[in-house]
Amino acid sequence: MAEPSQDLEQRLREALRIRNYSLATERQYVHWARRYVRFHRARRPGPLGAPSIRAFLEDLAVRRSVSPATQHQALCAVVFFYRHVLGREPGEFSDFVKARRRPRLPLVLSREEVGRLLAELDGIEAVVAALLYGSGLRLSEALRLRVKDLDFERRELTVRSGKGDKDRRTILPDALAPSLRRAIAWSRRLFERDLARGVADVELPHALARKYQNARQELAWRFVFSAADLSTCPRTGIRRRHHLHPTRVQRAVRAARRAAGIDRPVGCHTLRHSFATHLLEDGYDIRTVQELLGHADVRTTMIYTHVLNRGGRGVRSPLGELPR
Repeated sequence: MAEPSQDLEQRLREALRIRNYSLATERQYVHWARRYVRFHRARRPGPLGAPSIRAFLEDLAVRRSVSPATQHQALCAVVFFYRHVLGREPGEFSDFVKARRRPRLPLVLSREEVGRLLAELDGIEAVVAALLYGSGLRLSEALRLRVKDLDFERRELTVRSGKGDKDRRTILPDALAPSLRRAIAWSRRLFERDLARGVADVELPHALARKYQNARQELAWRFVFSAADLSTCPRTGIRRRHHLHPTRVQRAVRAARRAAGIDRPVGCHTLRHSFATHLLEDGYDIRTVQELLGHADVRTTMIYTHVLNRGGRGVRSPLGELPR
C-alpha cells in the first residue's frame, strides 16, 4: 500500500499548525491524506487531480456508505492538502456523488434519567458531566476551560475557541459553583507544586505563548480540570500539565449509564442534547438556546424542537379519549 512521503506529511502538519488547527483536526486530515494516496496507490499525489478526487469521494459514498459529515471531512482534508501542501488548486469536481443525508434525531434523556445518571457519578467526572448538562458544553469545551474563563459573580463562563474557532458565553449553574471552586483549588495546589519544582507550564493558544511570556506562571491560565500527572505534548514534545483526558469522563459516563439502568446508548454529548431540549421545554426562546449552544445556524438548533417531550409534536392521541 502506498503512503504519502514523510516530507509531504510533515508539510501538511506544519500547514495545519500555522493556521491554528486543533490537534484532533490535524490527526483527521493526515488520516484522510493517507487514505487518499493509498486509494490511488500513488506515493506522490502530484499528478492526481479533480477526477482522482471525485473517484475517491464517490468510493466513500457508494462503496463504503459513509455519512455526509465523513465525506465532507474527507473533502476538506484533500482540498486543504492540494492548496496548502501541493500548492495548486484541485480543479473542478463538484459533480461527485454525495453521500445520502439521513436525518437523525438526537438522543435526549428525561430530567429523571439525567438525575439518575449524575447520581451514579462521583469525583471530578461528576463535576464535568454536570457541567455538560448544566451549561450545554461539548466535552472538549468543558475540559479546556481555564480558571479565567469562569465568572462566578456574573454566573457565566466563556468558551474559548469552540467549534468553528468561535468564542461564546453560556450560563454557570449556581448549583455547580461550590464544585467548580473546589476544582480550581485543586488546580491551584498542583500549580503551586509545579512552581516549587520549576516545571510550571501550560499550553497556550495560538501565539499567546510569545505575547504573554509570563502567562505560564499565572493561575488564571491553568485548566480548571487539571490532570494529576504531567504529560508530553504530541506536537512539541514539551512535558507539561494538561487537562483531564476525555476518555476518563467518557468511561465514567458509560459506567454510570449502566449503573443507572438506562438501556440506551448514552454518551457525554447526550447531556448537551438534553440541556437544549429541556430549555425549550421550559419555554426559552430558540435564539437564546442557539447562542448558548454556539450554533452558527438556528436550523441546527431547531432539531431539538422535534424531540420535545410533548408526545408527538404536542398532539394528543385519540386513544386516550375513548370511553372506558
